[in-house]
Amino acid sequence: MIVRMSKVEVAGPRELLEKVLSLLRDTGILEIEPTSIGFIKKMDRAYIDSYLPDKNSLSEKLFLEDFKERIDELLSYLPRIVIRGGYFQPQAIIDTINETLQKHLLICRGLYRKKEELQKELTELSRYNIFLDAVEPLLAGLKESSNLDFIGLTLKDPDAEDLLRRALTHLAGERYELMTSNAPDGTRAGLITVHKNMSDRIKRALSDKNIPEMKFPSTFGGLTFVEKIGFLKKRTTEISDELDMINMQLDSFSMKWGTIYQRVKEWIDERLSLFRATASVFVTRMCFFIYGWTASDDVMKLREQLNDNFKGKVVLDELDIEEEDLDRMPVILKNPAYFKPFELFTRILPLPRYTSYDPTPFIAIFFPVFFGMILGDAGYGLFIIMVSFIIFRKFRAKRNVADACRILMAASLYCIFFGILYGEFFGEFGHTLFGLEPVFIERRTAVIPMLYFAVSVGVVHVLIGSFLGFITAVHRKTGKEAVLKLMHILLIIAILSLVASLFGLFPALMTKPVILAILIITPVLLFTGGLLAPLEVIKSIGNIISYARIMAIGLTSVLLAYVANHLAGMTGDIIIGTVVAGLLHLLNIIIGIFSPTIHSLRLHYVEFFNKFIEAGGRKFEPFKKEKRI
Repeated sequence: MIVRMSKVEVAGPRELLEKVLSLLRDTGILEIEPTSIGFIKKMDRAYIDSYLPDKNSLSEKLFLEDFKERIDELLSYLPRIVIRGGYFQPQAIIDTINETLQKHLLICRGLYRKKEELQKELTELSRYNIFLDAVEPLLAGLKESSNLDFIGLTLKDPDAEDLLRRALTHLAGERYELMTSNAPDGTRAGLITVHKNMSDRIKRALSDKNIPEMKFPSTFGGLTFVEKIGFLKKRTTEISDELDMINMQLDSFSMKWGTIYQRVKEWIDERLSLFRATASVFVTRMCFFIYGWTASDDVMKLREQLNDNFKGKVVLDELDIEEEDLDRMPVILKNPAYFKPFELFTRILPLPRYTSYDPTPFIAIFFPVFFGMILGDAGYGLFIIMVSFIIFRKFRAKRNVADACRILMAASLYCIFFGILYGEFFGEFGHTLFGLEPVFIERRTAVIPMLYFAVSVGVVHVLIGSFLGFITAVHRKTGKEAVLKLMHILLIIAILSLVASLFGLFPALMTKPVILAILIITPVLLFTGGLLAPLEVIKSIGNIISYARIMAIGLTSVLLAYVANHLAGMTGDIIIGTVVAGLLHLLNIIIGIFSPTIHSLRLHYVEFFNKFIEAGGRKFEPFKKEKRI
């Protein structure tokens, strides 16, 4: 539900401004309005002006912004650890911390840059590691000689090996050896052993055929191929050891100083938030004025806190709400415990305006009913309740999952209720097991009555939405729009009554009066809504017909349950039959969770809410301390 809001003014001596802002931030229940429009009367604007910070305040703000930027840089170099609560006041030692910060920043910046360089080098060496790990076993049977040269290469195409051998045979005859091995990355590592006086010729030929030699970094220069493997392993180990040492230093620094700098950063954030808030304050030579919005239930609480802290020197007045304020008033949605989980569905919608309605209670009331009407099986309802409860117990800390489970449990109760009305318990299994009979209607055979029932529900739902739209227009004092909404409702009722009488559902005597009513209502509708007004009526009739999906989807569910039970009976084996029925019923339950959910929400979002809910609300954002992770 949309919380009732109040427009307030907080006023007091200028010297108390900072303390008042601190209190407002700590309470976190007032949204400060940055403009004076609608708050300060034109006759008073000559005496009241925006607050401008003095030279000292401006210097402090610039100092703190620079200080915060340097602390943010320092903290970015440190590992994420659990920050212990700080019990000191940074303001008393801010100068000392500022001097220490510069030294610590240089140390940590140097360590971090060294760490980045080592990580970059390790990344570069890792690709050589893949190659050398693949060719190292090939070197085991070779004896290194001063006359031999080793050429390493990578073959990405499996067919390239045969082409390479033919090219080497053409260049060196039989005076070479080619060995290959599969590398961990899926490529094929090759090692060519050849006499040194032919090495350059072969390398050029390979390059011409787009088979380049594996090039090693300049730090490997002067080393033989075998020595490169040893150097690579040694350097990799050295880098890993250096990285471990740097990480230990950063961890140690973070444990010793991290909490202190984090606490200082929090204090700076609080101070800067006060400076930002002063930009929305208005002053005279002696007083300050803070304008804003708060929940009406919190007005007395805030007034008492101001009185307790400032002994009557600071006052809070509730101002009259003008019609122009309604369009910019912030919105708070607050719902009872049963309705609250259904905010999961309304959070994806645009925020309603303050003068509109919170969609949550309507979804909370009608969604479970539609879900139960569609699925309508007592056995399925019991199964979904049990599974939802188990998932809820395991994931209750995750808000969205917990809310979804609560919604399913509520919807499943209606599923059980309609299952009893329809006489369904895992299809007709309830009738076989304990003689369950339909109390209201049997969906599998009574298709037309079920269609009438679904459409009747649509009539009620759409008319409720239209009536709420009429109430909204009355509250907004838009007389022409209110008449249009009323004529819209009356014309829908008249058309539906006419159709019902033609089908014999209403007495034939009603036909002429209904036609006369339509002839009277239509001109009024055209006068208040223009030429397009009848199209809205036709659209609403289409919305009502759309509720036939309740019957259609429900019929699909009950027929699948019927098929599951009959296929199980046709197997002639109790075990196989139970497995077959169980799998088909499980499939039907899964479909029966998602399909009713999607279509029930569509009936709300498309057919219902557009009748009365006005989007475009502004979220209530009170002046308060930022949450720390």
